[in-house]
Amino acid sequence: MEALKNFGKCPIIFLAVFALLASTLLSLANAKVHEHEFVIQATPVKRLCKTHSAITVNGQLPGPTLEVNNGDTLIVKVINKARYNVTIHWHGVRQIRTGWSDGPEFVTQCPIRPGDSYTYRFTIQGQEGTLWWHAHSSWLRATVYGALIIRPREGQGYPFPKPKRETPIILGEWWDANPIDVLRQAQQTGAAPNISDAYTINGQPGDLYKCSTKETTIVPIDSGETNLLRVINGGLNQPLFFSVANHKLIVVGADASYLKPFTTSVIMLGPGQTTDVLITGDQPPSRYYMAARAYQSAQNAPFDNTTTTAILAYKSAPCPAKGTLAPKPLMPLLPAYNDTNTVTAFSRSFRSPRRVDVPAEIDENLFFTIGLGLNNCPPNFSKNQCQGPNGTRFTASMNNVSFVLPNSISILQAHHLGVPGVFTTDFPVQPPAKFDYTGNVSRSLWQPVAGTKVAKLRYGSRVQIVLQDTSIVTPENHPIHLHGYDFYIVAEGFGNFDPKKDSSKFNLVDPPMRNTVAVPVNGWAVIRFVADNPGAWIMHCHLDVHIGWGLATVLLVDNGEGLLESIEPPPEDLPLC
Repeated sequence: MEALKNFGKCPIIFLAVFALLASTLLSLANAKVHEHEFVIQATPVKRLCKTHSAITVNGQLPGPTLEVNNGDTLIVKVINKARYNVTIHWHGVRQIRTGWSDGPEFVTQCPIRPGDSYTYRFTIQGQEGTLWWHAHSSWLRATVYGALIIRPREGQGYPFPKPKRETPIILGEWWDANPIDVLRQAQQTGAAPNISDAYTINGQPGDLYKCSTKETTIVPIDSGETNLLRVINGGLNQPLFFSVANHKLIVVGADASYLKPFTTSVIMLGPGQTTDVLITGDQPPSRYYMAARAYQSAQNAPFDNTTTTAILAYKSAPCPAKGTLAPKPLMPLLPAYNDTNTVTAFSRSFRSPRRVDVPAEIDENLFFTIGLGLNNCPPNFSKNQCQGPNGTRFTASMNNVSFVLPNSISILQAHHLGVPGVFTTDFPVQPPAKFDYTGNVSRSLWQPVAGTKVAKLRYGSRVQIVLQDTSIVTPENHPIHLHGYDFYIVAEGFGNFDPKKDSSKFNLVDPPMRNTVAVPVNGWAVIRFVADNPGAWIMHCHLDVHIGWGLATVLLVDNGEGLLESIEPPPEDLPLC
């Protein structure tokens, strides 16, 4: 009635509000349910002249691209016909109240055993852009991965001119071996695992590798058209530079959040990160290489220094004369492998498109050191089992705790059912010992404590986490991923974080929102978010070699009040351990 009384006073406002409500209800009514079946299976895959029995989804490498709209629901039945345990993680999906579908092995579920199946069910809520999915069990994600594309709700558009076409560009890593064997060998020796033999674009290494030219990925473009490239770093262990010869890239989004557009000739993605870029066909019609190669910030560590390529091919490019070969595509100028300055300039260009609601007051102020370590050789181990530096075994930690996954029940199940003895809630939320994090660190701090320690957060608490790299063994750029949340990156810097001096640099107006932050080598990053999603959420380095060594923890967020602030009950088909 009140609304009707006011209608005569302000009919335009009333009609505008009514139109907005109607459009929102219509887009909600148009939300769809997408059902898929993922069969995990061994598939013969030939790369670099050799055929391997690779683990794939539905025989595809990369796996299927899933395309949905904001508000849609995904139901994916995963049937494990491979010989390894497996889980699937939907990287970057918020999983509001559906933590049972998040996927990390022994964190939110027990693995899907060979011969068994599990159905993941979740709704995309308020996210638009590029995410991806991948195995979250051992090193299976080397070949078990694919794109997850989230378009705006029906009837709504992008905040940039609609591109003529959209192409997922998934960067990967390829071993000329079974990746599981590579990992197992490293676990036995205590040394770093063997580096990859190639990088790939959409599963193909490209022209610069042996036996690869015929299968090189081709990305079409027409003169004058603007296309959207959805770039994903699906590599296991390597941050990568990506560039296209003679073409500018306009960055418009990352990790399924829009950004204030900016122009660059090169982008850098840590493993797990996604970046949406617009590219315009404004060059003479021809063929141009798009290429990716390593950004290597760890000193004296071996890395794969090869370059993967695909070809941006203009449809109107002249055909070569009969009997002659097509001219070689132009190659982009990629930064030097250790070009941290380019990475810094790139990451500092990130801004949200408008003012955002960053938590200004903080309830939980956490400080996590992140980095490597070395364990002394246990007395019952042979020299062959301690092939790390000076007869040690590699390890890694957050706040000097090297995370150990349970093996008989998941953390979320244990929390939900009240099973004791699976984890402890005494993860240190500040460094147990303060030291010169990026300086010359005492050897007494190189050996962390192993444990399944989690940090508890109250529902609705406003959280700040300082992520501080250390120089233990070697400083390195660490892509830190938090499951179940997006967060604002309010500041980054080099050296040791100083709350007095560095807090003044915080961007609390338009910081970028992401799910994976590349913590600068020998530096720090500060993130903020509201703990509004109950569940057990792993926070880990997305270099898989580091997560295996223990560079992780779990944030256990309590239920709030009532049904809508509580995690849903576990599904009936949740795998048993």
